[in-house]
Amino acid sequence: MYYVESKQNTLHPTSASQNRGMAADSTALPTDAELLQAQADLWRHSLYYLTSMSLRCAVQLGIPTAIHRNGGSATAQDLITALSLPSSKLPFLRRLMRLLAASGIFTVDNSGDESIYSLSPMSFLLADEIPHDEHINHSSMVLSATSTHCVQAALGLADWFKKDVATPPFKELHGVTLFHESMESIDEEYHKLANEALASHDNFGINMALRQFREIFQGIQSLTDCGGGDGTTARAIVKAFPHIKCTVLDLPDVIEKIPADGVVNYVGGDMFKFVPPAQVVLLKLVLHHWSDEECVKILEQCKKAIPTREEGGKVLVGDIVIIGSSPGPMLETQLLMDIAMLTVSKGRQRDENDWHEIFMKAGFSDYKLVKQFGARGVFEVYP
Repeated sequence: MYYVESKQNTLHPTSASQNRGMAADSTALPTDAELLQAQADLWRHSLYYLTSMSLRCAVQLGIPTAIHRNGGSATAQDLITALSLPSSKLPFLRRLMRLLAASGIFTVDNSGDESIYSLSPMSFLLADEIPHDEHINHSSMVLSATSTHCVQAALGLADWFKKDVATPPFKELHGVTLFHESMESIDEEYHKLANEALASHDNFGINMALRQFREIFQGIQSLTDCGGGDGTTARAIVKAFPHIKCTVLDLPDVIEKIPADGVVNYVGGDMFKFVPPAQVVLLKLVLHHWSDEECVKILEQCKKAIPTREEGGKVLVGDIVIIGSSPGPMLETQLLMDIAMLTVSKGRQRDENDWHEIFMKAGFSDYKLVKQFGARGVFEVYP
């Protein structure tokens, strides 16, 4: 029982529900300006999917590549001609490009009679035929993330929350796991696309990282890239540091498709059971696919594979690190990636406290967050 004081300064009993009602009634009403802004914000958030679908449309039409082939800039009329689109679509294409430019996907020069569109850093990553060491086409990632398979899984989130199930929404809906060979059985084309998207996600920025984190690799004699896929990262490490002996561990069905190159040693196996011994084990964009308990099991195997800290033993973890103290587009990206993992896998994105907890549970003595790297961070984890 709670008590409130009346205007006559007499105490009268009141119930908990009445008290909550009074607290709600005392909430300050938004101003007219705030309510009008709130309505506009709700429109924007409710219609965000149209930005994603407009981006998907641009990728499917090949607009980024068409702009690149046109010398780096193009009007809507140039695009109609280059893409052999019906001339009747010109006013609609102008509207599409206007939204994509406002979203930062393209840049725009409106100083003349006709808007001229150019590649932004985002659309740079979506164009073909760019001869640049850091360029990896991310079109497959856009098409995979905006596919009906992923969108349908996200549409079912409310129903999923009402069920007492641990199966991710994607598997609950489709009966298969994204990136897993089971996906191939229901949609072979999408399975290939999703794995292309995963490769572009995982392999992008390797050379940048090797330049920015060069000191991390000094003194390393051997390294196991755990979950290293086709060996792209390991080969880049050997190219930059020829003295490092690199081994790639991945599932046998992945390894058997990789031709021997004489540069990297490839081992088919299960990282939950064994990690090939090395001075350093690398886990790059691996752990966010797995639950905390599974991450601990993987890290325990990594710890068994490396020598003591005095002998240079460590695990390098490159993964998203949520920095909640820095609100803005980067935090929003990290949190969207977290909900993406919730939708398609048992994994999640983690802040530094989450990472600290799984490192300690796996038996490590200490760690260091070396540096933020875009949305990701790089940890050195010590036995």
